[in-house]
Amino acid sequence: MSLLYITLGLSAIVYALYRYFTRTFNYWKSRNVPGPEPIPFFGNIKESVLRQKNIGIVMHDIYKAFPNEKVVGLFRMTSPCLLVRDLEIIKHIMIKDFEVFTDRGVDFSKQGLGQNLFHADGETWTALRNRFSPIFTTGKLKNMFYLMNEGADSFVDYVTTESQKRQEFEVHLLLQSYTVSTISACAFGVSYDSLQDKMEALKLVDQVISSPSYIVELDFMYPGLLRSLNLSLFPKTVLKFFENLVDNIISQRNGKPSGRNDFMDLILELRQMGEVESRKYGHSGKTLEITSDVIAAQAFVFYVAGYETSATTMGYMLYQLAMNPDIQKKLTEEIDESLKANNGQVTYETIKEMKYLNKVFDETLRMYSIVEPLQRKAVREYKVPGTDLTIEKDTIVLVSPRGIHYDEKYYDNPEVFNPDRFDPEVAGNRHPCAYLPFGIGQRNCIGMRFGRLQSQLCITKLLSKFQVEPSKNTARNLEVEPHRGIIGPKGGIRLNVIPRKIKS
Repeated sequence: MSLLYITLGLSAIVYALYRYFTRTFNYWKSRNVPGPEPIPFFGNIKESVLRQKNIGIVMHDIYKAFPNEKVVGLFRMTSPCLLVRDLEIIKHIMIKDFEVFTDRGVDFSKQGLGQNLFHADGETWTALRNRFSPIFTTGKLKNMFYLMNEGADSFVDYVTTESQKRQEFEVHLLLQSYTVSTISACAFGVSYDSLQDKMEALKLVDQVISSPSYIVELDFMYPGLLRSLNLSLFPKTVLKFFENLVDNIISQRNGKPSGRNDFMDLILELRQMGEVESRKYGHSGKTLEITSDVIAAQAFVFYVAGYETSATTMGYMLYQLAMNPDIQKKLTEEIDESLKANNGQVTYETIKEMKYLNKVFDETLRMYSIVEPLQRKAVREYKVPGTDLTIEKDTIVLVSPRGIHYDEKYYDNPEVFNPDRFDPEVAGNRHPCAYLPFGIGQRNCIGMRFGRLQSQLCITKLLSKFQVEPSKNTARNLEVEPHRGIIGPKGGIRLNVIPRKIKS
């Protein structure tokens, strides 16, 4: 008899849990929005939660499964989200109706790096964006160019030394050594001479950031819980590292701008102001106090964005050049001609003028958009243009750049690496939302010009001295790492890096 009661009790618990973890699953059906059938507890992201697939690949799969739909209803755990496929609707959300979708909706503690430019919402984001945009103007980038140039020269010297010992390199890891130097110099003013003792610490931070964590899934399950409990997405060790880094640099500069015109100088200018005002749509808003938490948060996001995304992009770019020697030859010829015309010097202007280099870079990011998916939150109720659907306030809206970039409606033979897609006359006829590696609209990537410049400079310097070829260990089909929050190569990218025989 007791066994019967136990069985009935367990059955009741299982049923109650099932009901609880499927309680929202009629949300999109009741609104006549098509979408994949959710699984109890996991919703539609089981493979991502179990770290079998990167979340960007999961969203791409859902995108492909509904080729004729403008919008698709899905569930991240138990939370209903809307995947937008239609480019005109994306244009409304990202640009025309931006005031409804100002927030990204990644909601966690404002302390512990929470008030960074990427994750901040509302007037905090507006104030930060207004103040940090000037650091990426043409003038500021030109001022930083010499720092990037020094880093690229040091990097090529290192590769030259190493190539005398071996041919094969894991290029993703190799390129990280360049980007960590560049971002350290341009953002934090850490010179290359003093960088060696910080390299291991920075790599430790990277390992902490990339290690599996399920706190994001907790927020999917219970939106707002992290903020309510004052929990951060990031470990205290990461917070402490960036607090110490910023404090040390401020101390070295005696609390005043140094004249380097780098990120930390801007921070010190803000610190002298005490607080910054949020000006939104022409109106004054609340002020934001520049506390130590706010400073450390910006240092963190500048490091992570500038370090990892550029190294990954360049790694994929070298991979495609190795697999497509005709494209590599054409790019190398352009680089050689540019160097010859400029007495062997690489300048800010020459990088901008190399048209084929820019096309190769753009095509790399079409095939390997690093940040997936794009995310926005509706700050009020919104009627989706061209549909009968009205989404509720706080609904999360998702966009899959990878889905769009591999859609044959916009790109013929999308699996083929073809830089000519970005000939001006071809790209000019494309819908503006058909290419989204940096996002689009007011919440696009603030550092995209910096990222392009540091990446293209490094590739130019490297290919002026070396050529890349597949090695015996080069994967013919690169898999995406499921454990990282961005798109990146699983197991790295192995290539032969061989000194060129330069004709005199």
